[in-house]
Amino acid sequence: MASSKRGFASMDLDKQRLISSKGGKASHQKGNAHEFTSEEAKIAGSKGGRAAHEKGTAHEFTAEEAREAGRRGGELVSADREHMAQIGRKGGEARAQNSLRNQARSQEGLAPVTGMGSRGDRPSHPTMPSTTTITQENAQALA
Repeated sequence: MASSKRGFASMDLDKQRLISSKGGKASHQKGNAHEFTSEEAKIAGSKGGRAAHEKGTAHEFTAEEAREAGRRGGELVSADREHMAQIGRKGGEARAQNSLRNQARSQEGLAPVTGMGSRGDRPSHPTMPSTTTITQENAQALA
């Protein structure tokens, strides 16, 4: 049997939104509305996303949609000149620190640390040895 639209469901979307927003405003004015913290909102959103994927109703992005979203996100971030300047400063500072570290290593007879994300004698990933660690071990074995 087909369900007929009655009551709230029969109203157009604008009227439904108007009525719904009145309920939300009233509960806020009375002080009964729940105010989500950013952490609560993050958890709730995550649960919703997982549920949608489990039910098979989640939107699956095509490669083109993903590229477009990434491009727009990059444009948005790049538009913030102060943010981009801050990123550039951090990169310059890191490069200078790496240069000083490599000069010191060179004076100690050690191989320079190379590559993005190098952090001296620590592996770049906590569970995987870095090439830097392997190089240092090899250098010690050869000495």
